[in-house]
Amino acid sequence: MLEIYERLPTALDLDVYGEIELCHIQREKGRFKTTIFTGEIVRIFLERGKIIKVGNALISRCGRVLSVTAKKEDVVRASTDNWSQFSKACYHLGNRHVKVQIGEKWLRILPDHVLIKMLSRLGMSVEYEKSAFMPEQGAYQNVKNHDRII
Repeated sequence: MLEIYERLPTALDLDVYGEIELCHIQREKGRFKTTIFTGEIVRIFLERGKIIKVGNALISRCGRVLSVTAKKEDVVRASTDNWSQFSKACYHLGNRHVKVQIGEKWLRILPDHVLIKMLSRLGMSVEYEKSAFMPEQGAYQNVKNHDRII
């Protein structure tokens, strides 16, 4: 079993043992157990409150380096050519505190029939897909308590 206590911003210039594929929920946690490509169990013990980013390097106690990749998940992609429709869709999803991945006139959310119906009514083209889900982390993700904007 590999135990991970250390994270680095990147795996570049490191001797990488392999990849660790994590879904968006796992990347938000600091403590969990999973398996990797070899079938080995990996236990993660990282500082809480900091997300694991795709491309980070996780280093095991025995010195093995794992490069973090995003697991493909069932998501819904909504898109439009109309900036007004796109802006309204983002506003309404944000108003519901929904996790959203935002691209250029497209967005991804986790499947939810109520939200899909709302997006369709707003004129968005909606399709199901399996893709890496990398939702926005929020405006205050990197703000320390004493720097908080009020």
